[in-house]
Amino acid sequence: MPQTWIALLRGINLASRNRVAMADLRRVFEDAGCRDVRTYINSGNVVFAKQAKDRARLARTLEQAVESELGVTAAVVLRTPAELRKVLDGHPFGRDTSKTHVSFLAAKPSAKAVAEVKAHDVGPDRVEVKGSEAYLLLPNGRAGMQIKQRMLEPLGVATDRGWNTVAKLRELAER
Repeated sequence: MPQTWIALLRGINLASRNRVAMADLRRVFEDAGCRDVRTYINSGNVVFAKQAKDRARLARTLEQAVESELGVTAAVVLRTPAELRKVLDGHPFGRDTSKTHVSFLAAKPSAKAVAEVKAHDVGPDRVEVKGSEAYLLLPNGRAGMQIKQRMLEPLGVATDRGWNTVAKLRELAER
């Protein structure tokens, strides 16, 4: 029985760069042996089914297929529906999720990397790292955020999604 996966591609359709039609992205995943391939919005979110024992190998295979077929270099971060459910259940900033974003990390960061990120004074923004996710509370939205990408770099390869997108992806994956 194939496993359901959620692929979160980093840097797809940001402004005018790395433009990818979702129909083309679905085709690439299907050509890579994925089944029941669905995309959500134009930012590189793919829900699919595929039997795979090695998550890192599957991510590399998909990254290579996207680059080869579409000419776009994009990291692929994979999660299961259960992992997305855990992310949603683990919201660290109280009941209001309207200003929360999640940075999905390709690997669990070291304690040293987390400490380095936490050392930055980014008020009123907040960062909480749990496992392979960094939760970002951005009271002034993305446009007014004090957390700069370079401050998060110690955590490694990551791709960000808004809270509503994470919730919708879990819903799509559990259908």
